Amino acid sequence: MVGKKTFSGTWHHAPEHRLYEPGTYMVTGGAYEKAPYLSSDNRKDEFLALLFELAEKFDWKLQAWAVLNNHYHFVGFSPLEDESGAQSLRTIVSELHRQSARRWNREDQSPTRKVWHNYWDSHITFQRSFYARLKYVHDNPVHHGLVDNAANYRWCSRAWVEKNGTPAFVKTLDSFQIDRLNVKDDF
Repeated sequence: MVGKKTFSGTWHHAPEHRLYEPGTYMVTGGAYEKAPYLSSDNRKDEFLALLFELAEKFDWKLQAWAVLNNHYHFVGFSPLEDESGAQSLRTIVSELHRQSARRWNREDQSPTRKVWHNYWDSHITFQRSFYARLKYVHDNPVHHGLVDNAANYRWCSRAWVEKNGTPAFVKTLDSFQIDRLNVKDDF
């Protein structure tokens, strides 16, 4: 048939990562079979330190983060100087997963265990979407019932934004509704 397009690709079982242009991205990573590999305070500390280290190394500017027992989220600005800036996100997440899995498998004497299931990223292009996702990540520990006030959870950015953001910014952030966000977060 003339003009009819057909699907000729293969079915992919993992989310497609379309990192074509610099900008703002939200990332969610989940542990394999929702296992609580990050349940110790020490592991959450190490994981967050590694995330900060990799973000700095690749010139990403983190805006929000939350590390929970079996998943994590972050929102960051990619480097803007060229189109390859956003593509470094693959390297950041790959290294984050590889290094943490290797360390925890060594600690738990489980050298072949699969630790990470996958990760999902979304390119945020609208301001309202950006604010809603920031609020979602900043308040994720409340969403999961871990604390009543996310500022009291040390592995998320809520206390950081309250300390470093203006009162007007925090008030604006808190005004956004997040109940209709489509974020893979059934951990």
